Parts: sequence; C-alpha cells; structure tokens
Amino acid sequence: MNYFEAIVIAVIEGLTEFLPISSTGHMIIASSFMGIADDDFTKLFEVSIQLGAILSVVILFRGKFFPLTRWKFYLKLLIAVLPALVFGALFSDKIDALLESSITVAITMLLGGVILIVIDKLFKSPSVDQEEDISTKQAFIIGLWQCIAMIPGVSRSAASIIGGMQQNLTRKLASEFSFFLAVPTMAAATGYKLLKAYKDSPDLLLNRDHLILLCLGNVIAFMVALIAIKLFITVLQQYGFKFFGWYRVIMGTILLILIYTGYLK
Repeated sequence: MNYFEAIVIAVIEGLTEFLPISSTGHMIIASSFMGIADDDFTKLFEVSIQLGAILSVVILFRGKFFPLTRWKFYLKLLIAVLPALVFGALFSDKIDALLESSITVAITMLLGGVILIVIDKLFKSPSVDQEEDISTKQAFIIGLWQCIAMIPGVSRSAASIIGGMQQNLTRKLASEFSFFLAVPTMAAATGYKLLKAYKDSPDLLLNRDHLILLCLGNVIAFMVALIAIKLFITVLQQYGFKFFGWYRVIMGTILLILIYTGYLK
C-alpha cells in the first residue's frame, strides 16, 4: 500500500462509516480495483482507521459522552454492544471469509438499498425522540439488529438505524444512537484486530512505514467523518433514507455487472 492508496481508502472510510451504505463494502471494492485487497496490511489498515472515525463521533457528540458519570447512557451502550461482541467472537473466521467476497457485497448492497427506499413508509409512528427515553430492552434489540452488519455490504449504520426505527425511535434519534453505538462496537473490533495482528505478525504492525500510513489514515478518516456525519443528518432530515437507498441499488447493480463481466473478482 502506498500513500495514495492509503488516502483513498481513508477518505472512503470517513465518508461511508456512518452513512447507511456500507463502509466495509466500499473499501473492499476500492482495494480490489487498486489490486491490494489480498494484502494483509490492507485488511489491517481498513479496520484500524475506524479509530479516527470513532473519535469524530466523540467530538461531535461530546455532550453525550461527557461527563463519564452519565452511567445510564453508558449502560445502554454496553447492553447494545453485547450481541456484536458475542457473535463476533463466535463467528470471527466466517466473517473474515465473507470480507473477501465481492459478490456478497454486491448482493447485500442491492437488497439493503431496496429496504432503505421503503423504510420511511414502514415505520410511520415513532414515539421515542430522546436518547434518555430509550429503554435497556430497546437498546439490546437494536444491538441484535446491528449483528446483521457482520455480513459485508449490509452496513452497520443501516442495520442499527433500521433496528432503532423498528423500536419506535424517530429516524433522527435512530441515526444518532447508531453513531453512539459505533464507538464501543468499532473500538472493540479494532482493538481485537490490532492485538491479533501484534500477536500473529508483529512486524506487520510495528513496521515504520506501516505505522506512518496508519496515523495518516486515522487523521484523514477523522476529518472526513466530521463532515460526513453533519451531511448525513442534513440529508436525512430533508429527504429521509430514499437517497441512500437508490444509491445502494445503483451501486449494487453496477458491482454485479462488473463481477459478471470479469472486471471485478
């Protein structure tokens, strides 16, 4: 991976991590086009730069995360993240195998788009519009929905937002809670991957050039995610999820054509 490739992937991560369009799917496609998808460091890089995106949420919503004495808020996040921790530990190898499948990304991208196009019509009467009113049961169910995103292309953001709306959260609150939930979920996933890389291939992680690329990637992902989150909230309030749904349908269709014609493996 060179600097240009690192910058491209980091920008994609920052733009897509909190949008319901699948950051993992976009990074897999981009790295495939650049011919670096099978590189071990690329796989580590794509997970590690999530730390920068996480930080953007903490900064933008610092009033929610601080002071640390807001124990009820943190309890909900802990309960919501438990399903992902359990499923991630049980099916880690199968998840890694799916991450290498472009056809999986294309199909889930397409199907997820169809769902987003109709989602605003499915949940018309939300009754929860404040984070304080989300119960621990609702938080846990949203966490279960988030587990669907372990399939590449589904989108963690989309799965948790749909779960939130299914639990009668307004689309704005469902989106915000998805942002909050991303912090412990992505921190756990990134921490696990980094520790595993350090244990299995310390030279891969501690290589000077690799460390520079990781720092660069995280900084870029952080700055781009700050903009992307604000943009997402604006588009969501004006147009709902249809815009993102149609984008996914178009992208999924294009990917299937590229795979079928042999341009993408």
